[in-house]
Amino acid sequence: MNTALKTVVLLSTITLAACTSTEDKINDLLKRHMNAFVFVEGGSFMMGNPGLGWALGADSYPAHKVTLDSFSIQKYEVTQGDMDLFMEVTGYVSTYKNYDRKRNKYPNRFVNELPAAVTWGDARAFCQWLGMLSKQSIDLPTEAQWEYAARSRGQMVRFATDTGEAVEDINMAKAAKSIFDRDALPFPPGHFPPNPLGLYDMAGNAVEWVYDNYQPDYYQHSPELNPKGPPKGHVHDIFEQKVARGGSFYDYWGNTTVSKLNIPSGIAGLDTGFRCAME
Repeated sequence: MNTALKTVVLLSTITLAACTSTEDKINDLLKRHMNAFVFVEGGSFMMGNPGLGWALGADSYPAHKVTLDSFSIQKYEVTQGDMDLFMEVTGYVSTYKNYDRKRNKYPNRFVNELPAAVTWGDARAFCQWLGMLSKQSIDLPTEAQWEYAARSRGQMVRFATDTGEAVEDINMAKAAKSIFDRDALPFPPGHFPPNPLGLYDMAGNAVEWVYDNYQPDYYQHSPELNPKGPPKGHVHDIFEQKVARGGSFYDYWGNTTVSKLNIPSGIAGLDTGFRCAME
């Protein structure tokens, strides 16, 4: 075999091995994520602040009846490693224009094991990619689905923990010193015990993007059956605001299942994360 032919054969072998390795990684990701979905039987519950001191935000009032069809939601937050693999194999580029700069500035936050720090659009793109691979209807959970699951099918519990209570370093992380403590980090998904449905980190780890647009008065006229948020979100600067749920490691007492945040859709905060839902 001449030298040129040997080179072609060698390069072909390397390319084939690389393709096989990538395919194996994708198949492993798909298997792990599909196995992580937890079925949640539908039903009715009172969504929002019941007036028991759960949250202070006016956008959490009033408590209102919501009825949901059954769905499935992932037990873990999506990791940075899986998000990076998605971006690598698809060529996806974050919608946050300073994404690479933020990664370089805070490398410890973007390690493989931690929750993925992404924009709303990035999170949704990952879930929809997972749906394409699995041929299932997968997207971000709606706000109502998220709260219903966090509260173990709408039970009257404040915290989405194993007991419904919050104990620092036992079933929820301690709060960071302040929101300016950029050395603070979330835990890898699954660090603390799950809630009774088997869902991890739904309070006090990474604040999680959900599907809904944000309007401060939405609860006043939300429909009862399978609400999906208002048609348009409140605009902040140039970004439409989206809802995020669950509190973050920056705020211990604010980490209730009823508390909610409104975050510009194009921002990838260090405290943000997400999980996917399937209908």
